[in-house]
Amino acid sequence: MGSVSLKIGDGTARFQRATLCSSAVNILMIFSVITTNLFALYAFTASPKHPHHLLHHHAHKNISLISEQVSLILREIDLSQKKLAQMEKELLGYESIDLSRPNIASELKLFLLRHQLPLGKDSRTGITEMVPSVGHICEKNLDLLSQFMSYKVFGACPDDWSVAQKLILKGCEPLPRRRCFAKTVSKVGLYPFPDSLWKPVGNKTVNWSGLNCKNFECLNGKKLSRECIGCFDLAHGNENVKFVKAKSKNDFLVDDVLALGGGGVRIGLDIGGGSGSFAARMADSNVTVVTSTLNVDAPFNEFIAARGLFPLYLSLDHRFPFYDNVFDLVHASSGLDVGGKSEKLEFLMFDIDRVLRAGGLFWLDNFFCANEEKKQALTRLIEMFGYKKLKWVVGEKVDSIGSGKHEFVLSAVLQKPVRV
Repeated sequence: MGSVSLKIGDGTARFQRATLCSSAVNILMIFSVITTNLFALYAFTASPKHPHHLLHHHAHKNISLISEQVSLILREIDLSQKKLAQMEKELLGYESIDLSRPNIASELKLFLLRHQLPLGKDSRTGITEMVPSVGHICEKNLDLLSQFMSYKVFGACPDDWSVAQKLILKGCEPLPRRRCFAKTVSKVGLYPFPDSLWKPVGNKTVNWSGLNCKNFECLNGKKLSRECIGCFDLAHGNENVKFVKAKSKNDFLVDDVLALGGGGVRIGLDIGGGSGSFAARMADSNVTVVTSTLNVDAPFNEFIAARGLFPLYLSLDHRFPFYDNVFDLVHASSGLDVGGKSEKLEFLMFDIDRVLRAGGLFWLDNFFCANEEKKQALTRLIEMFGYKKLKWVVGEKVDSIGSGKHEFVLSAVLQKPVRV
């Protein structure tokens, strides 16, 4: 029908037109009302052909029959509604969060309640209430979510950012915690911009709780990922020569890539940008770059912020919180792999394409190709988008994680086409 309804499934406000099934239920209810009225009309208007006591008996019998029929119809309607609700849950692939379950934090219950619009029904959308957004995967991690939501309102938040990140990595985002104060860090030893870009970051500028290392000296001795081996050492490591000095043919230089953009590169997005050195090098060239990263085994977000750069605390399962066609450049490396799932890579590539403007550059930087099949699959995916290949190099280099084996990597600069 033409009404607009508000559903709770994944916790997101979803406004759906009434389905064909709900229309059928409405028609069935109208039919039952008409049938009941016809029975009543027949019972009270039939011409008397029998004695009064027999007429009274038949009228009573007819009324009982009508009552039974109405009860049967109401039961059928109730059963149909329950079946439709169950079908909707099965089609959507999830159950709504059951707030009657035990051990659910009271703050989570309050957050998930429907809230009436202060001015009543909205004339444009037809909605009368709003529901806060909570990802449907949160229902599968309800115990962990309830633990995360157990805090004193208007008090200090528990120092449990690692619990929050665990939920995010499981796909439960956005997180619902709102009404408590996050732990503060004094941030001693920050440098003014642009000196902050390449000055060593002090140990007192970050929160070390929940991490195995408690200082940057410890982190500098670890191989955290293919892109982060000593990546917190801005004084003696390789970070200060990245993107300005090539170690192999797959290492492209910032100045060369910017030249391919014809002077039109002003803002960019770095996906899984480690400690922020790509954004720092681009800042040296007056290009603003947002770096998406998580704090996996290290305080990446705080380190990037201490350098005077913009960190974005976001998993790659989440849609980028940016409008369409806003970035001049998107940079990504092996972090683009997202667990080796081809479908997830497709989702991510479509979102990269969405936020990159026509004529913008997609810089794929030393993407690790585990085998020829994976390289071919990635190549087919890129070609499906119709990007122009400005640079395309497949090379072999020593495994960056220290195994001593050689690995194949793909580096490319691609230009997004104009689509009509």
